[in-house]
Amino acid sequence: MQDLLGPPELPGLTYLPGFADTAPALVAAVEAIAAAAPFRVLVTPGGKAMSVGMTNCGPLGWVSDRRGYRYSATDPETGLPWPEMPELFSDLATRAAAAAGFAGFEPDACLINRYAPGAKMGLHRDYDEKDLRAPIVSVSLGLPAVFLWGGQARTDKTVKLPVTHGDVVVFGGEGRLHYHGVLPVKDGIDPLLGRSRVNLTFRKAI
Repeated sequence: MQDLLGPPELPGLTYLPGFADTAPALVAAVEAIAAAAPFRVLVTPGGKAMSVGMTNCGPLGWVSDRRGYRYSATDPETGLPWPEMPELFSDLATRAAAAAGFAGFEPDACLINRYAPGAKMGLHRDYDEKDLRAPIVSVSLGLPAVFLWGGQARTDKTVKLPVTHGDVVVFGGEGRLHYHGVLPVKDGIDPLLGRSRVNLTFRKAI
């Protein structure tokens, strides 16, 4: 594993430090979404509980249980549609994608992950989407974290990219199916989110 020092130059990944300059409004929107569709801990098809809390907004939401990984138009816990994606969210995702060279990106799903201290995201690839030409846009809020960027194989060497409140990472093209993850979040206090980190992940699912 390699520490990343200075501006990253990684094929398939664009790092946009501080791009989410409306972070306080984003946090308020997350709180409103979570009031309608509370964070919950999902399990993998193998029955293992994830360490993050998750909810969704937009026409589609990503869910996981013993039946597998998939997108759903309704919240499995309530049977209701996921909360509408705020225009603030979709506008940010479209602008960030364009800044990374992916003009016209219109997300139809926003996964919202909440990390308590110690929570992490193991190396994985996002391949449940039907059109892999669209990028993934990842927005960091709250406590700092370390984003892991790997290669096409799980065993490829990874690079550690520190991300802080308001940073955005976009990956697509040759990096669309690269393995990536998040190291365990260190404890701390964020002025807006307290002892937590929230990640917004925008995708084009269909």
